[in-house]
Amino acid sequence: MSVTRLNYLPELLNLCNLSNLRIMIEQKDADGIRVLKLAHGKVSAMDVELGEALIDAFKAAQGDSVRAVILTGSGSSFSAGVDLFRVLDGGAEYARRFLPVLDDFLRRVLTFPKPVIAAINGHAIAGGCILTAACDHRIMTEGGGRIGIPELAVGVPFPALPLQIMAARVSDAVLRDLIFTGRTVQVDDAKAMGLVDEKCPDGMLMNRAHEVARTYLAIPAHAFALTKEAFYTPILKRTEQLADVNARVVQEWMEPHTYETIRAYLARTVGKK
Repeated sequence: MSVTRLNYLPELLNLCNLSNLRIMIEQKDADGIRVLKLAHGKVSAMDVELGEALIDAFKAAQGDSVRAVILTGSGSSFSAGVDLFRVLDGGAEYARRFLPVLDDFLRRVLTFPKPVIAAINGHAIAGGCILTAACDHRIMTEGGGRIGIPELAVGVPFPALPLQIMAARVSDAVLRDLIFTGRTVQVDDAKAMGLVDEKCPDGMLMNRAHEVARTYLAIPAHAFALTKEAFYTPILKRTEQLADVNARVVQEWMEPHTYETIRAYLARTVGKK
């Protein structure tokens, strides 16, 4: 793959490396709608700590006072995806901790019985893209943000659940193109591909997200929850059927050659590691 297709990534990856490890998910409630704003370092790169914070946040949102959730990011990024520097620093031991957490928080967002709206404020890369796909409605702001799933360009295979979440959101042809080329796209192409449901003018994202949330709140809660279950159950069933393949994927994350590939990718794109 040509590195020029990923020419926005060096800046994001450098920001991942410079971010501190203090987790913060900003929370704001209004009229039964809870906004969860990812604010972990500069680009909300995914690591064990952010994953555990997301799990706790969605557990807390199960309460009766919350009727819908809006999930958004900070600055120019929704999330830059998995923190590759943490993966390299921690090696196989860290991967054994991280992968179950990744599975858990994606599963919790996917199966959350209330409406979840992704307000995509900027770059949503790799795991960031998959997190938006686990939501019920995805709105992306206009501007320079990019979205996509370049995992294979980095050199890591897809665990089963993330792959099946994406497969449920876009056509097979689009999915194969995005995975095998590693390319990312901006909002107009993202909407045409089905990566997002709608685009929104810059500066209007949260207003539009609240409008959508209120539309969902007009649906009786129990009817919504049961219907949502009918949508996500096939995703979970397909994931279960891939258990053997997934075990091999997890093992691949533990292999020394995977870390060599990630290290080479980082050296090629940001000149580090």
